[in-house]
Amino acid sequence: MNIIAILNARGLPILLAGAVVLGGMPLLVATEAEAAAPAPAVSDANIFNRNLKAGVDPNLPPWEDGIHDPENEATHALQPPKEAYVGLPKSSYGNHVDWVKALDDGMIKPRWDRINSNEDPFVMDLDIVRPVKASMPDVVFPHRQHTEWLFCSNCHPAIFVPQKGANQINMSAILLGQKCGVCHGKVSFPITTASCKKCHSKPKPEGWTPPLSDATVKNPWK
Repeated sequence: MNIIAILNARGLPILLAGAVVLGGMPLLVATEAEAAAPAPAVSDANIFNRNLKAGVDPNLPPWEDGIHDPENEATHALQPPKEAYVGLPKSSYGNHVDWVKALDDGMIKPRWDRINSNEDPFVMDLDIVRPVKASMPDVVFPHRQHTEWLFCSNCHPAIFVPQKGANQINMSAILLGQKCGVCHGKVSFPITTASCKKCHSKPKPEGWTPPLSDATVKNPWK
């Protein structure tokens, strides 16, 4: 018979159904306090970053999304995302809408000027390639997909200095909400292991080998 044992305040075993008994002795023994203790919470060290938090429904209605005031009547006049996104191309990231494809296919037309609906956007069709020292594919930043609905001033110069070599970008900073992380993870697709290839999209040249550090080159033990 499977039995679980705990110890009461006097150290005497209390047997409960559910554990294995070997040679008449229960294998699992715990105090009453240990048995009643709740499961330990996840350390804050593992959930401090919003990009590492467990996923939730990204398209909750405004009165349930934790951003808008549910007590405000105007909040209930807003169109729920799941109603607005019907028919748009699907994606595995963020709010599960492929916004770039929707834009390229003419399914959405961001308004460039609040008053003049005929104002055309200033689109910069230029890809910026950022080499990555490690074995990950290099990063390609497409200006076109961003400038079709953003002003240059949304990113320059406060977030990215428009000068070669002036921006030190790393994944730690991005995950902490800096550089690309200012938008990605908030209003654009989040940075996750599933979305790495969205940015790391340029394969290394054939025959590429990772550069060796000075410490490795000068290693006296080599």
